[in-house]
Formats: sequence, structure tokens, C-alpha cells
Amino acid sequence: MKLLRYGALGQEKPGILDSAGKIRDLSAHVKDLDGTAYSPEGLKKLAAIDVNSLPAVSGSPRIGAPVTGMSKFVAIGLNFADHAAETGSSVPTEPIFFLKANTSLCGPNDNVEKPRGSTKLDWEVELAIIIGTRAKYVTEAQAMDHVAGYCVCNDVSERNFQLERLGQWTKGKSHDTFGPVGPWLVTKDEVPNPGSLGMWLDVNGKRCQNGSTKTMIFSVAKAVSYVSQFMTLLPGDIVTTGTPPGVGLGMKPPKFLEVGDEVALGIEGLGEQRQKIVAA
Repeated sequence: MKLLRYGALGQEKPGILDSAGKIRDLSAHVKDLDGTAYSPEGLKKLAAIDVNSLPAVSGSPRIGAPVTGMSKFVAIGLNFADHAAETGSSVPTEPIFFLKANTSLCGPNDNVEKPRGSTKLDWEVELAIIIGTRAKYVTEAQAMDHVAGYCVCNDVSERNFQLERLGQWTKGKSHDTFGPVGPWLVTKDEVPNPGSLGMWLDVNGKRCQNGSTKTMIFSVAKAVSYVSQFMTLLPGDIVTTGTPPGVGLGMKPPKFLEVGDEVALGIEGLGEQRQKIVAA
């Protein structure tokens, strides 16, 4: 299933994509797409619905983030060997992770704000996991049982804030709109091998990132298991898993986003995003 939320900001409704790529309204069956909807029981209920019997949504509504009510937004850093190399960093011996503020979450095609004082605004196409079952101290063998599905994420980053302004990476990762997720959640049954997905990102029509989850250092299962050793992951939580090479920071010379720039990105089988950079 491809599950999504559509409508104006703060007024999103639950939807599902039919086989023809049309949005169908799920409002009669579920109030919203949150951790309860993404639980095994919730997904089983949604899977039993005849999609073609649902009302079709007319026009081209705004698409929101495909989950609401999450308790945390976790991100894995330097999780692609080729990305670590381009930044001159050593390959981590265990996952590096940090938190993005929940308020950074936004729709996949919403404008991205360039913060006041920003000088090094960067992009990162990433595979995001949405949790469906509470995960605490889970093993790698158990981890996939806790995954509801996958989404595209742009882990927008302000490198000056992140690396030069002291403190933790969270500072450069948490501005409003720094977490475009979607356009939809694809349930894990439709993504049999999340470790082999092509991914790309363009800036102003020029291909900057062209990679694959094959070069991930730590797998989806390892990421979920590892994070669960340090904090409890709850249904609806997001874990985004790192980016391939081609970020602005790694270019020679480095290149960063300016107001008016347009970013497009996507992951094989998970859909595409498009954002315009605007002033905060």
C-alpha cells in the first residue's frame, strides 16, 4: 500500500494511492495516519479495504507528511561509505545518530526555508523508516517486525550551524521545513529489499546525487535495532538512514542552496519530492 496525507497544512486527511496513481480518501475508515494506523493491526485493517470503492480525490491537492503524531524524528549520520569518503570522514564503527526537531517535519513538496544567518544550506536524499510497533532493546533479527514502511526524506542541513557553531548536529538539522518526508509511506511488503534502492537528487535540474542504498554501512535492521538500545521507538516515529555522495558540502568547491533554488529527489519505488528554497 501507498498511504498518504493530503490537504492544507494542519487540515490533512488520510488517503491511499490506487493502482492508477489516483488518491482515494480513507477518512471513513481511519481518522488520520499516525502510529495507531501504522500498527500491524491498523495496516491489516487498511489492507482489507477495497481501494476502488473509496471516493476519488479530485484535483491536485497538497501532499503532507505521511505520518502525524510522531514522538521523535531520528537520523543516522555518515551511513554511506561513499558519502563518508567525500566528506573526508572515517567510516563509523557503529551508527552515529542524532535527533531532528519534530517541528522540522513537512510535506514532500512544501517550500524549504533558508534560515536567517544561513550560509551553507545543503541537501541529503535519504531512505526513511516509519516505525509500526514499539521497539526497545530489539535485536537485528527482530527489527524488521517493528517497521511499518518506507518513505523518501530530504534531510535538509545547514552546515555552518551543524559543524561550525558548536554543540550537536541537531542545531543544523532542525529548522522548520528541514524534514520533507513523503509523498507516501510504502508498506514494507512492497519493498522486499530496502538495501538495494536507487536514489537521486537534482538541484536546479542538475543531477547532484545518484546513489543506492547498497552502499549503506548499517542496514535498516541494524539502524532500528541500534537506536532501540538507547531510546524507545514508538509507532509513527521516523528513522532516516543517511545519504549517498553528492551533497553540497562534498563538492569542490562546496556548493550550497540559495533562495529561489529548486530541489527534486526520489527513491526507486517510493516516489519523488520537489521543493523551492525560500527565505525564512
